[in-house]
Amino acid sequence: MVEFDKPTFDAAAFLMSAGLGRRIVQLEPKETFFSQGDPADSVFYLQTGRAKITVVSKAGKEATIAILAPGDFVGEGALAAVPGLRLSSASAITACTALKIMRKEMIRVMHEEHDFSDLFLKFLLDRSMRIQADLVDQLFNSSEKRLARILLLMAEFGAQGGPEATIPKVSQETLAEMVGTTRSRVSFFMNRFRKLGFVEYDGRIRVHKSLLNVVLHDQLPDDNAEKPAISGIPGE
Repeated sequence: MVEFDKPTFDAAAFLMSAGLGRRIVQLEPKETFFSQGDPADSVFYLQTGRAKITVVSKAGKEATIAILAPGDFVGEGALAAVPGLRLSSASAITACTALKIMRKEMIRVMHEEHDFSDLFLKFLLDRSMRIQADLVDQLFNSSEKRLARILLLMAEFGAQGGPEATIPKVSQETLAEMVGTTRSRVSFFMNRFRKLGFVEYDGRIRVHKSLLNVVLHDQLPDDNAEKPAISGIPGE
């Protein structure tokens, strides 16, 4: 009896192509992947673009809790043992291309393909570590230092290897929600970062590697008590 070897599974190819139980979707800026309260019936894999995760309280207050980049999964809570409703909303910041994988297909490939389950487990561990780092950042760091860290994360320093990077256009309101401060404080800090040569902006924000000094070495003039000046940055 002739036995045929099982075809080699390519996780990267799986995540970049449509197939049974999965399809590629295109989203325009501000278009939603899903909304809080929708059935949690699928997981998205972000191929290109930037997206954000938001939560709305019972009082109607919205908070941005994560910014997503290519290579991130979106809506992984759909894989809970008992399917339920979305606990958050996901929407595009820039034009996005994503692979929508139905819950049943996602569970199947995780069980059958170890390479894929290893990749997904690494993502979950990275996400867990990021959430812990965000919590520590919120508890112990100043709002200025939190803003610097968020800008560096959005610029993906350490992943690109270049001296500077341009981040997607993002509003002051979104940055303020992530930092946990007011829009006027974000405006003040951004102006100060620009004067110190840490960032520049002309339509989009360009982050310089020198901003790392704010996070790693607290190298900022000691004038945080100065009254914030309101002036524009991209996204106003």
